[in-house]
Amino acid sequence: MPVSVSPLPTLGWTIADWQRAYREDDADPHALLSPLIAASVGDNAWIAPLDETHLARQLDNLAARREACASLTALPLYGVPFAIKDNIDADGWPTTAGCPAFAYAPVADATAVARLISAGAILVGKTNLDQFATGLVGTRSPHGAVANSFDPRYISGGSSSGSASVVARGLVPFSFGTDTAGSGRVPAGFNNIVGLKPTKGWLSTQGVVPACRTQDVVSIFSLTVDDASLVAAIAGGYDGADPYSRRAPASDCAPRAWPQQPVLAVPDTLEFFGDEVARAAFDQALEQLQAMGVTLRRIDFAPFRELAELLYQGPWVAERFAAVEALWRRDPDSINPVVRSIVEQAARYDATATFNAEYKRAALTRLIQDALAEVDGMVVPTSPSIYTIAELDADPITLNSRLGVYTNFANLADLSALALPAGMRTDGLPVGITLIGPAWGDHALAAFGKQWLAKQQLPLGATQRPFVQAQAPAGIVDDAALASSASGAASASAPAGIGAAVPDAAVIRVAVVGAHLRGMPLNHQLTSRDGVFVEATTTADTYRLYALANTTPPKPGLVRGRQGAAIAVELWDVPAARFGEFVAEIPAPLGIGTLMLADGRSVKGFICEPCALDDAREITSFGGWRAYIASLQTAVQ
Repeated sequence: MPVSVSPLPTLGWTIADWQRAYREDDADPHALLSPLIAASVGDNAWIAPLDETHLARQLDNLAARREACASLTALPLYGVPFAIKDNIDADGWPTTAGCPAFAYAPVADATAVARLISAGAILVGKTNLDQFATGLVGTRSPHGAVANSFDPRYISGGSSSGSASVVARGLVPFSFGTDTAGSGRVPAGFNNIVGLKPTKGWLSTQGVVPACRTQDVVSIFSLTVDDASLVAAIAGGYDGADPYSRRAPASDCAPRAWPQQPVLAVPDTLEFFGDEVARAAFDQALEQLQAMGVTLRRIDFAPFRELAELLYQGPWVAERFAAVEALWRRDPDSINPVVRSIVEQAARYDATATFNAEYKRAALTRLIQDALAEVDGMVVPTSPSIYTIAELDADPITLNSRLGVYTNFANLADLSALALPAGMRTDGLPVGITLIGPAWGDHALAAFGKQWLAKQQLPLGATQRPFVQAQAPAGIVDDAALASSASGAASASAPAGIGAAVPDAAVIRVAVVGAHLRGMPLNHQLTSRDGVFVEATTTADTYRLYALANTTPPKPGLVRGRQGAAIAVELWDVPAARFGEFVAEIPAPLGIGTLMLADGRSVKGFICEPCALDDAREITSFGGWRAYIASLQTAVQ
C-alpha cells in the first residue's frame, strides 16, 4: 500500500485540475499553494523547500504578468506548482547537487526552468538526489535516502529520487529530474509515475550541473503522459546558450505515430537477477501489449548490454570527474564515499582509451539503430528488480549497476524513452515498462503511452486518485506564452485506441478561419513550417465571426457564445516542434484556443479577445471569411 501522504486539498492534481481551479473556479494561487509550505516540513525529498519568501516573490511576479496579459489563458501554466532536482539552477535558490560543500547561488534560472516560469508555473522547491546525479538508487545523499512512496523500506530510485517522490505523492503535478543513465526512468518505475527521458538536445541543459555533459538530459516526471508532453512542449526547444541543444527535424523527417498494429522489439535475453516476481510482472505486461494488438519481436540484446556497460566501465566516468574536479581537489572528503570512488576511476583512462571507447560506442550504436529500424519501437522492463535501502547500504555498487541494465544505453545510442506504470507486483510494489524509440521519437512514444495508461487504469502515483482519460490539458496559448519556446504548449488529444482517426502525435491540428486559409495572405506562415492541409469543415453552430478593424492584412475574429452559426474553417497539421514559432507570430487581439467542430471534435484554433469587437463588423451571416472577402470584391466591381 502507498505510504501516507499529506492531506493537501490539491493532492494528486494534474495540470488540468490546476487549470480548472484557476479558470473556472477563480481560485487564489496563494490559498492553493501556501499549504505546501507546511507539507514540506521534515520531508527529506526536499533539499530547499518552499517558504513564504519564495512564494511571495513568485506570486508578486505572477500577478504582475497576469495583469499585463489580456487573458489568463496567455499563461498556460498559471499558478501550477512544480519542483526541480537540486542540480538545476533557479534564481534565488541555492544549487548544491546534493553536496553542501559544492553549493553556489545561481544568478539566473536554467533555460528549461525559465520557460516554465514564463508560462506561469510556480517553483515550490528543489529536491533530493544521489549526490552529483551519480546513482540510480536515491540513497547517496547527505540528506538521507528518499524512501519509496509505496513502502519506506525500499529505495525510491535515483538519482532523481526527490523529484519522483513529490510527484508520486501528489504534492506537485510534475517535476524536473535529469537522466544520464536512467535517473529519469528508474524512479518513475519504482513509484508508479510517468518518466519522460527526451531526445538529447530537446530540453536545454544550460544551467544544469553536469554529470556526463555529452549524455545528460533534463527529464520530466508526471502523473500522466499528457502532462509530461505539455511540459516538454513548453520547456523544450533550441537554446543557443547550450552547445548540445539541437533543433527538431522537419516533420517529414521526424518519427511519426506508430501504426495500428505496431511491432515492438523485446530483448531476446531478459535478466532479472533472480527476481522472479519482476519477471512475472514483465511477462504480464507483454501479454497486455499483445492484447492491444502489438506484435512482439525478439531481437539480440547483446549490443544494448555492451553499450550500457560502457557508461560506467569506460571513460565517461571522466566526465563525472570533470564536473567535481575543483571540489575534489579542494575538499575530497566532502564527496559521498561511493560517489567519490566512482569518479576517481577517471584516472584509469587516457586519451587513447577515450577515443577507442568512442569508436566502440559508435559501432554499437549503429547496430542498435539498425536493429530498431526494423520495428516501430522497443519495450523493456524499466528495472530488472528493486531493493531495500538496507540492501543498497550493504552492497551499493553491485546493486546499483544492476538497475541500469535497461537504461544505461539510451543516451549513448541517441534514443528517446518513456517510462510508464505497469501495475503492481505480487508483493505490492510498483512495476514499470519503458518504451524506447529513435531520436525525436518522443511524440510517437507519448501517443502509445496514453493508450497504455488508458488500458491500465491505475491510480495516479501513490495518491490512490483514480486515472481519468482526458483530453490534453486545456489552454489558450498566445504569443506571450510561447515566444521563448521552439515548440508548442498545446498537444493533440489522446487517441481513443490504436490507429484511431486522430492527429499524428508529432503534429498539432489547428483550425484556421481567416488570413491563414489557403490562398490568403498569411497562409505561408503554415506552409513555411511544413504545415499540411487536412480538410475543410465548419465549427459548431455557437460561433460568431467579426471583421476586425485596422488589421493588416485584414483579419477576422472568432468568438464562441450561446448562440451563433457554423463558420467555415480549414484544418491544418503543424509539426509540434514548429508550433511555437507559428503561434509567436500571432498578434493581439488574436490567440490560439480550443474550438469545437460541427462533428463534435475539438481542435486548437484561432480565437479573439472580446475587447477587439467594439469597433468590429459582425459577418457571421456570411458563414466564413472567404464568403465575406468575395462579397467585398463583388461590391468593388
